[in-house]
Amino acid sequence: MKKKILIGFLIFVGLVWLNNTSVLIDPSTHLTSVMSHRGVHQTFHQRDMQNDTCTATRIFPSDHGLMENTIASMRAAFEAGAEVVELDIHLTADKQFAVFHDWTLDCRTNGIGVTQEQDMSYLKTLDIGYGYTFDGGATYPLRGAGVGLMPTLTEVFETFPNHKFLINFKSRRAEEGEVLATMLKANPAWRDMVFAVYGGEIPTRIVMDEVTGMLGYDKSSVISCLGQYMAYGWTGIVPGACHNQLVVVPGNYAWAMWGWPHKFTQRMGEVGSRVIVLGPYSGGGFSSGIDSLDQLSLVPDHFDGLVWTNRVEIMGKEINGMD
Repeated sequence: MKKKILIGFLIFVGLVWLNNTSVLIDPSTHLTSVMSHRGVHQTFHQRDMQNDTCTATRIFPSDHGLMENTIASMRAAFEAGAEVVELDIHLTADKQFAVFHDWTLDCRTNGIGVTQEQDMSYLKTLDIGYGYTFDGGATYPLRGAGVGLMPTLTEVFETFPNHKFLINFKSRRAEEGEVLATMLKANPAWRDMVFAVYGGEIPTRIVMDEVTGMLGYDKSSVISCLGQYMAYGWTGIVPGACHNQLVVVPGNYAWAMWGWPHKFTQRMGEVGSRVIVLGPYSGGGFSSGIDSLDQLSLVPDHFDGLVWTNRVEIMGKEINGMD
């Protein structure tokens, strides 16, 4: 009896393996793509970070003067090999989308107040390089270099008509989703430029619901998708929570995804989703990018998805070479 149970168990394990192995998939035609977070920008250390931490005061010394969410930083990212550039938006008081990361202006700029409560005309007067320092405020190497560089989303679309963007909602306001959805539906060319949306759950889901074929994700959708998939993805069934989504996977937890890598990306593709691999997740709510050569081991060869990086100027060529 015990022998029959053991044989049955081994057969079951073999069938599960066969159903989830990538060995039988030829990945040679897969294309690995680069997702550049914030474009080429001033990177910073993430020790003891909170949601309201002023990252401009903790940058590393840099050999370039580019700042996140600017036209120049996006152009440099595309030139370095990015297929998609991530950017952040706020709907201003005069109903324009300002491309800027911070909820308030006092960290990074010489302005004051909540970003979304200002008119774009005021935001255009600010120096977005004002607050950057790598030595505790002894020097401010970018002060004066960022005057007038905060773009509108319209300017971004008009400058890069043949490129793709991942748009991050920095608020939970329904109005932001409604305005962006209206903008994209009225401008099909711009719709084609938006690879996906993410961030605030309410505006993200409004755009996904109202704009045909729009991908996206928010914190709860990621938890729901990955949690359910880890529970029963071994069956080959992809949970509904993973359909028509961006599925983001921290590289150090990818081993827990049934069928990783090629069977996993194949399954997600079959339900209309795309996969992004992030850098290591270490708790605290922040996940890094694939930002150094030693982290390339987290990206499978011929990975059929996107690789999130904060250092596209260093990693773009390396990642694109993994096809």
